Amino acid sequence: MENNVEELRKRMGLNQEELAKALKVSRQTISSIETGRYNPSLELAFAISEFFKKPIEEIFIYKGRGENEKK
Repeated sequence: MENNVEELRKRMGLNQEELAKALKVSRQTISSIETGRYNPSLELAFAISEFFKKPIEEIFIYKGRGENEKK
């Protein structure tokens, strides 16, 4: 899954620590989300959506399952 978290964060002039504090998560969590190493829980994804005042589908882009992934 791809996301626009880093772009939105930078547009607001926030660093990772500031965003993490606002969302009550660690800076490492924000870093991992931005780099695609971690997909947030549904609850955190909605919190991010609410924070940026954007629909969740504008922040997180689901590409679907690849053919080689287990169903």
